[in-house]
Amino acid sequence: MVNAALDKEKFDELQKYIDELQGQKGMLMPVMQKAQEIFGYLPIEVQNFIAENLGISLSEVFGVATFYAQFAIEPKGKHLVGVCLGTACYVKNSEGILSRLCDELNVKPGTTTKDGKFTLEPTRCLGCCSLAPVMMIDDQVFGRLTVDKVPEILKKFN
Repeated sequence: MVNAALDKEKFDELQKYIDELQGQKGMLMPVMQKAQEIFGYLPIEVQNFIAENLGISLSEVFGVATFYAQFAIEPKGKHLVGVCLGTACYVKNSEGILSRLCDELNVKPGTTTKDGKFTLEPTRCLGCCSLAPVMMIDDQVFGRLTVDKVPEILKKFN
């Protein structure tokens, strides 16, 4: 949860950005993108701040935040783990890779570990079909995976 007193500088930075855009059409998306850049995600307090400062409803901000995949309403982990579930990876058992990651990290897809180290995100094609099945951790690609390789790869990020 965002603590307004501790994050006053962040809210001030967002307010300054909103002030710079004042009067322009289509401010919501750029403001939300800037807010996520500043805070790392869009907790309800930040969404409410945006709604109040743009003169729109909280439900409108929340609707955009939950519709577009680029926005996160929960904090992300230190490492983002993406498992490709595109066709080439899927037929080569990426679902098994995802299941093993869930077991190893003790999370469900789309959630973050309790220690905040990993966020597990099923994805569509990562563009590495010849390496199927594939997962990415941050900007590193791991291909030709088997379920047995998962624990060893995760150890590199602990």
